[in-house]
Formats: sequence, C-alpha cells, structure tokens
Amino acid sequence: MTTTDQLPVSDIDPFAMDVLEDPWAVHATLRDAAPVVYLRRYGVYAMARYEQVHAALTDWQSFQSGAGVGLSHFGQEKPWRPPSLLLEADPPRHDAPRNVLAGIIGPRALRGLRAQWFAEAERLVDEVLAESAEFDAVDRLAEAFPLRVFPDAVGLPQEGREHLLPYGSFAFNAFGPRNELVTSALTEAGEHAAWVNGQCTRESLSDNGFGSRIWSAADHYDITHEQAPLLVRSLLTAGVDTTVNGIAAVLYALATNPDQWQRLRETPALARVAFDEAVRWQSPVQTFFRTATADIDLGTVVVPKDQKILMFLAAANRDPRRWHDPDRFDLARDPSGHVGFGMGIHQCIGQHVARLEAEALLTALTARVETIELTGPARIRCNNTLRSWQRVPVRIRAAR
Repeated sequence: MTTTDQLPVSDIDPFAMDVLEDPWAVHATLRDAAPVVYLRRYGVYAMARYEQVHAALTDWQSFQSGAGVGLSHFGQEKPWRPPSLLLEADPPRHDAPRNVLAGIIGPRALRGLRAQWFAEAERLVDEVLAESAEFDAVDRLAEAFPLRVFPDAVGLPQEGREHLLPYGSFAFNAFGPRNELVTSALTEAGEHAAWVNGQCTRESLSDNGFGSRIWSAADHYDITHEQAPLLVRSLLTAGVDTTVNGIAAVLYALATNPDQWQRLRETPALARVAFDEAVRWQSPVQTFFRTATADIDLGTVVVPKDQKILMFLAAANRDPRRWHDPDRFDLARDPSGHVGFGMGIHQCIGQHVARLEAEALLTALTARVETIELTGPARIRCNNTLRSWQRVPVRIRAAR
C-alpha cells in the first residue's frame, strides 16, 4: 500500500481466487487504509467502510448504476446483454419497472404464498430427514427449496430449470474482470442465456405467476411490452442465486454456531433475524460498482467524473465502526441496516421473497431437527460478485 497525497493506492486484487475464497483479511486492510482507496490493478476507486458504502448506495444522483454495476463502463463499451431495468438503470428509466415489480413481489403480494411455501418446506425437510442424517446442505436444502418454489411462482415450465443457477452465476461473474471465472464459463453461457431469454416471453409463462403479471402490467401501459421480458429476466437472474447463497450462509452459520441454533429452536420467530444476520455476516453479494456522474468530493479525495467506484458490501457489513463484534454471528444482534441487499432506490427488490423462503425453511428445520453440525470443511464456489457456496456437509439429529 502506497499513498499519493491523501489517497492510498493498493495493488490488492479483490478478484484473485484466494481473495474470493477468503476475503475477510483483505476487507479489513482496505477498511483500515482509508475511507477511499485506489486499486491500481483495475484503475478504480474502492470503498470498504460502512459509512461511505451506505452513502454511495443511497446517492444515485452522484453514484449512478446506469453505466453498469460491474467493472465495464456501458458508456464506453457495449454490455454483453441488454442492461437490467432495475439493477443497471437510474430514474426515470428505473422507476416504472421497479414500481411494477414491487407490486408483484412485495410483502402484501407474497402473503398468498406463505402457507404454500411453509408447507412445501415441511415436505422437503421431511424428505431429507427420511433419506439420511448426513448430507450436503447446499444441494439438499439451499438449492432444492428455492428451485422448488420460486420457478413455480414465476410461472416457469418444469423442463430446463437446471439452467437457472449456471446462468445466474455467469451473470454475476460478468460484473467482474474477464478472468478465468468468466472465460471458463463462456462456452456454456450462451445455452443458459438462450433458455432464460426464452422463458421471458408471454407464451412460455403460465397465466397465474409473477411473469404473467409483468406482461399484464405491459398491457395496462404501466411498462412497455419491450420492457416486460427484461423485467421477467431480472427475476430469473437475481431471484435464485442470491437466495440460494443466502440460505446456504444461514445454514452454515447455524451449523458452526450451535448456541445460536439452540436459540433459534427455542424462539423460531427469530428465523428472519437469523437470515438477515447471516446475510450481514457472509454477504452473499460481496461487491457492486457505481460510476461517478461528476467530480465527487469525498473529503479526502475527489473521484473524477466517469470513474468506477467499487463498493465492498461485505466489508461494510463487518465494519467495526458500525457493528459490535462484527465477525460474530449473533442472533441477539439487530442486523437491520446491513447493506447485503443494497440500500436506497436500488435496494434488492426480491429481498422479501428471499426472506419468506428462508423463514419457511428455517421454521420447518427448527420443528424437526435437534442438532445440526458440520462434518467437514465447507467449500466456496468462487464468483466475482457472490459469496457462493459449493458444499456445506452437515449431520443432523432429528427432534424426538
């Protein structure tokens, strides 16, 4: 780490495989260096402290998303796919699509799915318990439950759902540099993208799901018919991967903190707190970029117009300036205010879906499982943006 005037300059590569697998020491280094650090390798500015990350997330006028939330600048290079109407757009282009989707997957709209998803979670947990006391919690629970309930809610056909996870993984990898994670997946990315894009048409969707409601909104002129398939695509891109990794994170947290598992069993109403605390603690979405709309004076440094700013959401979520004992998973903590779902007008619109899925699954587990523990090392699947879990091997003892 060197310093030019008041701006620390770092040669850290946040997208190196070892950092993606175990990022916490690098995050601490960046947090401790300064409010803003220049990452020489990529020519970007970086923020790792909670105060600066939160401020950037809530100031869309200065820190735009419309130039892309990845390393590439959409004003200077063509994006690999049409940009997201939610994640990669700012007002006014962002407003109508977000309002439509908020009405379709907001808390009030999800009430009708609550009983169905809770019953489905109970069936899945019963199936898993009947098979074996030892299993991979990622495969059997974290992936299985969202892939069981969410595509049905969207209105997808059964055939082809295996494309959802690799497509989402590639999309989030593409926010980073063109490293081996991107190039190694390119050969199959087209097939996954073609399937996902094919499911965004009106004809491919059932007539009673989230997808058909998006097309109905276009019929009512709330959005255009050109926007409708892109809005369905947003559901399919971010609606599965991030939830899967959030649920994997909370299962890992509970398996490695038996006192917190017992606390949850004693008070199942803490299920949503447990999920949000796991999102804060592990941050399924680790980073996002913004782009300066003008020269931005941040006190210690001026970020020039059109410069990319890398926000370390995960580092902010463990910033000791904001959180007491931040490296601890603690159900006594109030995790509200974490930036794991973003903040401001671009805050994850699907967070209510993720919370409901997690609550359903955790509630089913607390009623049926007495203990849950790791039986071996948990493994991370490296991703340029996500903290993605490949395997969390556990042993459970069923409740009597």
